[in-house]
Amino acid sequence: MSFEYRNGSLYCESVPLAEIAASAGTPCYVYSTAGILSRFLEYDSSFDANQPHTVCYAVKANSNLSVLRLLAQAGAGFDIVSAGELYRVLRAGGDPSQVVFSGVGKTFAEIDYALKSGIHSFNCESETEIEWISECATRQGKEARIALRVNPDVDAATHPYISTGLKENKFGIDIALAEEAYRKANALPGLIVDSVSCHIGSQILNPTSMLEAVDRVLALIERLRDQGVRITHVDLGGGLGIAYKPNDATPSIREYIGQLNARLAGRNLHVAVEPGRSLVAESGVLLSKVILHKHNGSKLFTVIDAAMNDLMRPALYQAHHEIQPVHQHQGRDTVTADIVGPVCESGDFLAKDRQMPSVEIGELLAIRDAGAYGFVMSSNYNSRPRAAEVLVDGSSWKIVRERETFEDLIQNEL
Repeated sequence: MSFEYRNGSLYCESVPLAEIAASAGTPCYVYSTAGILSRFLEYDSSFDANQPHTVCYAVKANSNLSVLRLLAQAGAGFDIVSAGELYRVLRAGGDPSQVVFSGVGKTFAEIDYALKSGIHSFNCESETEIEWISECATRQGKEARIALRVNPDVDAATHPYISTGLKENKFGIDIALAEEAYRKANALPGLIVDSVSCHIGSQILNPTSMLEAVDRVLALIERLRDQGVRITHVDLGGGLGIAYKPNDATPSIREYIGQLNARLAGRNLHVAVEPGRSLVAESGVLLSKVILHKHNGSKLFTVIDAAMNDLMRPALYQAHHEIQPVHQHQGRDTVTADIVGPVCESGDFLAKDRQMPSVEIGELLAIRDAGAYGFVMSSNYNSRPRAAEVLVDGSSWKIVRERETFEDLIQNEL
């Protein structure tokens, strides 16, 4: 395990978290190299030996340069949703020919930059976007490989903010209209129309809905092939969730990929998958320190130095993160408290009515499973400098993003 107690102290790999907090300060994100790489290798090795595939890490989950470099060196491709993410991937040493550009609102400038960078392909979400890519590729004298992201109208059974596969969502092209859209795309210059893409949402604990979408996409591919559209690639997106709550179960990567192997056998398709959360979430914690305790009548608030600007998920999604003392003590009382930050918002909480061991002022807490959609969603709200980020590798660790200073807050202002 990436994080475990040893002699009463919580460790990341072979490093006590208290050591990191004493040097790097709090709040602080800590990531495990071994945890991230083991998840990537589980995806990669689960595909059949004769099944061509690419595991494209979804950069939006955690875009720290050192995390991206770690995955690039392991052979990962990358799923990006902005030109800024492409810039990060290139700076981290990622191979542009292994990059897939997704997202519903690509600008002409972003398309131009991606083509000049030599990315592998675009997952297109509208006919307007397809026309822009055709125009841009023709102007550059290039051919752009594209997939149409089809919306299969499958309910991902997840939080509505991270569901993307229904007709009511902004993503993709209605699968019922896809064949006509492919015919139109095939008639445009500068395009290689050889792929179908699909992604129905995130934090999916039961892969049944994902596999239903896969079946609909594979049926579409057969119809397109019958009509003379040469489909050689399929991008099945990401979406596997993790067990944030103790009673949940993290879906098996190996079993899910095994289901894909069975469906893809004999179809002569190169497959891409785009995991994000399931690669990095469980390999990260947010370290924080207790500032004080406050009673409002019978209500107990434990105020810590991490806040909603550091970890937005609880306020935005009512998401659950386990919170543990970095140091275990025998005989602690159990209390029920709201774990809150110093931000001037009632929505600034990390947990509500949480039963947990009582903790002292100055004590360290670890907010678990914070490796995905943690730092990347953080902000400077209330003019709070953003946290440091640390990467642990065995018995060594290094700061991979310095804590912001007050000067950093205003460096671009006039």
